[in-house]
This record gives sequence, structure tokens and C-alpha cells, in this order.
Amino acid sequence: MSSIQPARQPRRTPIVALLAGVAAVAGSYATAGFTPAFVVAPVEAFLTRTVPDAVLRFAVTTLGTFAGIDHFGQLLNLALAVGLATATLSAVSFVALVAARRFGGRSASARLASVGLVGAATWATTALLTGRPTLSLAAGLGGAAVVAVAELAAATGGSAAGADSTAADRRRLLGGVATTFGVGVVGYLLGSSSDSADTAASVSTDSAPADAEAVESGSSAERTAADEVSEEPSVVDRYLAEAERRSLDVAGLEGLVSTDFYQVDISNVDPNLRADQWSLSVTGSVERPLSYTYDELTAMGTEHRFVTLRCVSDPVDGKLMDTDLWTGVPISRILEEVNPQGSHVMLRAADGYFEEFPVEALTEGFLAYGKGGGPLPRGHGHPVRALIPGHWGEINVKWVTEMEILDGPEKGFWERRGWHGTGPVNTVAKLSASERLDGRRRVGGHAYAGTRGIERVEVSVDGGETWADATLSDRLPAGTDESGEAAEDAWRQWTYTYDDPGREHTVVVRATDGTGAVQPREEEGPYPSGATGWASKTFPK
Repeated sequence: MSSIQPARQPRRTPIVALLAGVAAVAGSYATAGFTPAFVVAPVEAFLTRTVPDAVLRFAVTTLGTFAGIDHFGQLLNLALAVGLATATLSAVSFVALVAARRFGGRSASARLASVGLVGAATWATTALLTGRPTLSLAAGLGGAAVVAVAELAAATGGSAAGADSTAADRRRLLGGVATTFGVGVVGYLLGSSSDSADTAASVSTDSAPADAEAVESGSSAERTAADEVSEEPSVVDRYLAEAERRSLDVAGLEGLVSTDFYQVDISNVDPNLRADQWSLSVTGSVERPLSYTYDELTAMGTEHRFVTLRCVSDPVDGKLMDTDLWTGVPISRILEEVNPQGSHVMLRAADGYFEEFPVEALTEGFLAYGKGGGPLPRGHGHPVRALIPGHWGEINVKWVTEMEILDGPEKGFWERRGWHGTGPVNTVAKLSASERLDGRRRVGGHAYAGTRGIERVEVSVDGGETWADATLSDRLPAGTDESGEAAEDAWRQWTYTYDDPGREHTVVVRATDGTGAVQPREEEGPYPSGATGWASKTFPK
């Protein structure tokens, strides 16, 4: 019997190794959650930065929304990263198992050695990828647990010979599968709760998740920011109440303040930064290079602004455009202190993202640390992000950590990949809602032209042959006083009601910005400079 054992060994060892790899990924998620300390995160980031430009462009423009799933291309990238991370940890587990068998045979000490070697190998690999040795211990424990239970189940047959029988082989696999399932469920539950707690309190991913005091209280800087955002609730309430009052009441049409703000990032796993460990450095061609802590930034004063953001990959009638009330500090206050000497600026983020644009666009910019009357969410750049009026979303850098003043232009992350989204946004009117009203039909949507503003929206119910003016919502306010000033960089709603012709017909919409320029009719896709064309929709009889 012993002569056939080496032939049987490869058939079960790869499966146990695969199960150990899966459990190691689950263990990593248990302590890290969906943060950069999760073993999948560095793999996914590597794929994002090395994927060919044509593939990335296809993922953004063609797979942006596929089969009703938003960010489908990013989800595929995440799935590939999960697969690669699992394959890597499975491979090192396989090597560890083979090494233990080769040097220890089938003895009890060899089984014990295989548990230790798999645990050490998966821990070391995870720590190497993430740079988080403490949090990576769970990955090692997950892999080791699978091997330990598998070997224990195989050994329950009694004799060593029996342990290598078909029944023992089956017990080994069943034990490994059951343990992997258990580790996976526990890892998912712990990781999801840990990720939620970290998002709420912005606990450093280098800290042990058992640091309950940090999770509960958060950093002093973050509590200060939360106090600053909420210390004048009447101000925020008045802003939001006024926005609601100015919103048009159309079924299916989102108000002037978005309830579900879009989110587009280069990676699926967002940075998880503590405010008390964050700083912004202003470097490059400046008279006085300076660095600001979170407390220093928030002490510079508080302003509230309605700002609209639109992604350069947004189709004409897409959904990657939203508006909210942001709280922060004008960048001009920082520029006054550093006195920039160059013509361009490069904003760099904690996730490795970077974008460049002219300094003149920066002078009206805003560093936001609050959103919607509360602290800035992690997914929108906590603790601080940039808002650059009237420009495509890609230069409104999240998790911003550096502002480098340049003597001349350079290419940003997307520009190196062929995009040209650092300029002002294109004028757009979207047709996003419709309803029947006793023989009539009402349509509506949003219109946006950056800092140029929206002056007029026209609607055609005969495919563009004739046009009529739509009703526009009042502009969002720039303040809560009675000055009547409008927000510089915010959208407007529009609505139009007409007699239903009783036949199939096409409704077309176009906008005119504050300079008198009409939204271009020529249809162009998002790549490379943003989509153009008129939004339209055909209604059946």
C-alpha cells in the first residue's frame, strides 16, 4: 500500500492548499475589512496601474454600466484581484505542504509542521503585500486552521495506514472544506463590521481592531471637525431647507441636493485615513513651502458651498453627476501663505492618484472636510478632498495629501492614459424623469455648465423640429442671507409639461449656458474629453 501513496498525494494536496488560500484571504478580510490592509487591495491597485490603457478605457467607457450594474469594469478588476490574491496564497500554501511532507513524511510531526509552515507562509506573504504584519496574522491563522482541521480529520481513522486510505482522504477534504466555509463566514461578518467601524471612526488600519477606545471615540481632530461641521446646525439646516424649497416637484426627479452621490475611484478599496495623522504639504515652486495638519486646516475657518461634480466618463444622459452641500476652507487662504510661483499644480492623493491643472483654477478651489452637514465620508475623500469649481470630477482629488506647484504642465493619472479631462466641464441637460398627467406628460432633469451657469433649457417633443422653453428651478444659494447671490458651481433642475400626442414620439433636450453658448448637438462619447450631444428619449404610443 505504501508504494502507491506518493501517487495519491498530489491529488489532495493542491485542493487543501487552495482551501488554505481561500481561508487566508477571508482571515485577512476579518481584521482589515475593505481597507488597504486587506490582502486583495495591493493586488487590485497593481492591476489598476499596470493594465494597458486600451483595456482601462474599455472598462471605463464600455463597461461603466453593464447589465444594470454600475462600475462593472471595476468589479471585474476586483474579482480578478481576489482571484490572484487567492492563487498566490494557495501557491505558497502548496509549497509549504509539499515541503513538510518531503522532510517529515507522514508522521504526526510532519502534519504539525505543515500547519505551522502554511500559517507562516500565508502570514509572511500577506504582510509583504500589505505592509501590515500585525493585521496579517489573521491570514496566517485562517490558512493554518484549514490545514490543522484537515490533518486532524484524516488522522481520526486510527492507524497511520488508515489515515492514508480513501476514507481518510475524504475526511481530510471535508474537514478542509468545512473549515474554509466557517472561516469565510466569520471573516465576512467580522470584516464587514470592522470596515463599518473604521469608516465611521477613521481608525488607522495599522491599529489593532481590538482598540475599542479608538473605534468608539475616534481621534481628537476628527471630533473637532465633527463639532465644527455641526456647531452651527441652524446654518446647515437653512442651506438644506432652502435647497429643498427650490427643488421642483417631479416624480422620479432627484432634488437639488443628491441623496445618492456617485463615486468613481481608480481602485475599489479606498484609503482609510485618520484625521490626526493626516497632513497636507504644499511644495514645489512656492515662496514658502508649508505643511498643514488637520487641526490647522480646520482652524482657518468654515464655509459651506453647494457644489456639483460630474465625472468625465459620464455619458450625456448618464448618472455620474451629483450635487451636495460641502463644508471646508477656501484654497486661496493657503495660496496667500505659500505664494505660488509656478503656473500649474499637481494634486496628489493617499491612494497614489494624481492630477495636474493650471494654478488659476486652484485659486477658487475649496478643501472640503464635510459633506451634507456631517463629516466627509471615507468614500468621498475623508479627511480632506479638493473641489475645483467648474471642472471635471477627476481633478477634484480625494484624500489629498500634497499640493505641488509646477513651473509648467505635466500629465496626470488619466492624461497619461489618453484622457483630457482637466478642463472645464461640458454643458449638459439630462432627461432623467417622466410622468403622465391626465392626457399630458411631464418630463424633467438636471442641467449643468460648471461656473458658466445654466441660463436656459429647451425641450422638443417632435425630435428636434421645434423647441419650447422649460421651467427652471431657482439657482441654489451661495449663502443663507438675503443677498440673492447664486452658488457658483451648481446645477439646476428643469421640467416641461406637454399634451401627449398619442403616438410614438421623441423628446429632445438642450441647455444654454450663462455665456449664451448652446449645448453642442454633435454626439461624442466620453473619451477623451467628455461626452457631447443632446439627450433624448423615445416614448411609445
